[in-house]
Amino acid sequence: MTALTTGIGIPGTADDSDVSDDRVTRNREGEPAYDIHWPWHRPQRPGLTAVLRVRNEAHNLPWVLPPLLEAVPYVVIVDNQSSDGTLETAQRIVADLGASDRVTLTSYPFVVSRCGPEHLATPADSVHSLTHFYNWSFSHVTTAYAMKWDGDMVLTPEGVAAVRDLSWQLEGEEVMVLFPRLPLYIESESVGYLDASSRNMEPWIHPVGPAYTFVKGFDWEVWQHPDDMERLVMPLGTFVELKWLDHDEFAHWTDPSAFTDNRSPRKVREYHVHSTLRDGRADELDHVFRIEAPPGVHIVDHAARIWLPRHARGLPQPARRGNADGEGEES
Repeated sequence: MTALTTGIGIPGTADDSDVSDDRVTRNREGEPAYDIHWPWHRPQRPGLTAVLRVRNEAHNLPWVLPPLLEAVPYVVIVDNQSSDGTLETAQRIVADLGASDRVTLTSYPFVVSRCGPEHLATPADSVHSLTHFYNWSFSHVTTAYAMKWDGDMVLTPEGVAAVRDLSWQLEGEEVMVLFPRLPLYIESESVGYLDASSRNMEPWIHPVGPAYTFVKGFDWEVWQHPDDMERLVMPLGTFVELKWLDHDEFAHWTDPSAFTDNRSPRKVREYHVHSTLRDGRADELDHVFRIEAPPGVHIVDHAARIWLPRHARGLPQPARRGNADGEGEES
């Protein structure tokens, strides 16, 4: 099987017989194009590369990609068996923005195990493993820093400015950058609900190097890093995470019954909020704001560009739960 890649920064996939094992991690299925070519063995340029692993995100990308490409110099998009034209949508948006020379578009053609029991049963060196899939995706980075980003995360104007500044401020530093997550549940083109209680802190930006890779966790892949690594926490309101009430937002999990309060409290909350809103019982939810966009403005644009920038500092502060908020949790 041959990897489909276009754009910049693609690791070589030719004969690797002369490459030592510390440079390449091979997969148990014997698919050489999908071995991991660790990026720190290649010259790394300054800057920041955002890596998106996407599956059926065509409906989100028109909001996700434009602000992201304002914020970072390079983007890698890895499509995993989308059936809704995700890769074609990404190509069109990137071309329309004149950013084709800054974006790598590639595909990963294997079924990837879902979070929970399915992930646990899959060997970490399999092409079907979340661990291998993440490390392979991030092996396309050719810069000193990488940014883990999802195909449903929309930067606000403040987020664009903050990430753009970080792109050069992090040079020569060893620091991870954490973002507070705010889910936006979309009921219609004009109505959405922002959950102010769900703010798990997750490291989205980190250096590229052997100390910063993904390893297998119990329910999902886990990003490893030195315990004493310096942390920079971004302010609230840098991005919203889109959750559509008419979509299955939990298809990447083996089953919602795998959610637990001790290991995946964020998913427990998301499933509760999503189910309650779909049932039309929004008044039963605490810390959830109903947002209505003005006529002619889509709720995503209104929430990310207008409502949240005005209200972010005034949102109620949820109770602290320490690490239970889900650092490193699979989205």
